[in-house]
Amino acid sequence: MLLADDVLGRSREIGGEPLDPRYVAGFEAVDADPRQTLVVAELDGDIVGTMQITILPGIGRLGAVRGQFESVHIAESLRGQGHGAAMIRWAMDHCREQGCAFVQLTSDRRRAGAHSFYEGLGFAPSHVGYKKFL
Repeated sequence: MLLADDVLGRSREIGGEPLDPRYVAGFEAVDADPRQTLVVAELDGDIVGTMQITILPGIGRLGAVRGQFESVHIAESLRGQGHGAAMIRWAMDHCREQGCAFVQLTSDRRRAGAHSFYEGLGFAPSHVGYKKFL
């Protein structure tokens, strides 16, 4: 399970079989939403990457539509080989085709390697994000 393929993921995701039904319910909800795209990257028949793209219409920035990237994961053994960059470039092209003015994402503060990766692709750490569990 790519969600648990690093230290942070292993601490907050549940792997193994059978798959926890909450993952199935989440997948079904995302899959049913026309503003969502679930991406699966394959290499030689193996799943090596995943991400979720949400198209968000907005009022700010003159009604700009934005693309939101979530749950971006590349198999730990393949990081640094260009697979993640290819997936992000594909996702940015997809968002352009959907009329997005820009794309955005959040990344856990502890993922310094991911931050360098995104900055290398032209992303800027422009905002501070907040989260509150309910």
